[in-house]
This record gives sequence, C-alpha cells and structure tokens, in this order.
Amino acid sequence: MAGTIEARLKALDLVLPEAKAAIGTYVPFVHMNGRLLISGQLPMKDGAVAVTGTLGSDVEVDQGREAARLCALNILAQAKAALGDLDRIVQLLRLNGFVSASAGFADHPKVINGASDLMVEVLGDKGRHTRIAVGCASLPLNAAVEIDAVFAID
Repeated sequence: MAGTIEARLKALDLVLPEAKAAIGTYVPFVHMNGRLLISGQLPMKDGAVAVTGTLGSDVEVDQGREAARLCALNILAQAKAALGDLDRIVQLLRLNGFVSASAGFADHPKVINGASDLMVEVLGDKGRHTRIAVGCASLPLNAAVEIDAVFAID
C-alpha cells in the first residue's frame, strides 16, 4: 500500500526518477543517528543533465527553477532508495543549493525556490526547511544547479 507521501506524489502527477549511483568516490546517501544526508543531486532527467549552463548568461531564472525542481525529485528518489518508505521522513532539515551563475547574477533564491516549493508540495509541513542558495562559477557536468539535503528520519 502506498504511503501518504507516495500518494501525494501521485496526486501531483510526479514520478520519481531512478536513484542514480554516485559519479565519484562518494556515496549517494548516508543514514546515521536519525539523519539521512543526501549527496548533491543534479537536474537529471532520462539519464542526462536536463538543464546545463550558467544563470545570468545562457540559462533563464525559470529554467533554473525547473532545474532545482528536478534536483529535488532526485533527492526524493535517493531518500526512497535509502529508506524504502518516504513516510519515514520526519522533517526536511536543510537544502544546500548551488547555482552556476555569472558575475552579477543575484536571483539565486528564486532559482532554489523551485526545490523548496516542490518539497513543501510533496512533504507538506515536513518539507519546510532551512537552506542556503549560493552562486558558483561552475558545477559538475555543466549542470545549472546542484542541491544536497539533510532529513530527520525515524
């Protein structure tokens, strides 16, 4: 039987992607002492980075928001792989959002809102979290956005 969070995903017509293996010498998640830490997730869709480039240069804010939403879906996919049941999530504690941005770009929060909004849509009040939204010169695989997460779990 699908849990509450799985039912909400279905009601929102959202499908979690397959949780991908790490692309380096690290693990996609660590589960310890009531916490689940998810490594940085890129805006992957159908096995490829869906949004590449630099905000403020060749990527628009709306495209960046969509990239952040995809990162959030990939975070939830990793959480499901780690926990088996997303209803084990007690609270999303933190999102760390990184935006590939040109000098002078200042709308990082608007971009990362794509992930924050999705987490609240899917998790309800359990999705309200602390976060950072910072710019950087580049990200792996030329991704426009990368986000990691920390959850409290039962």
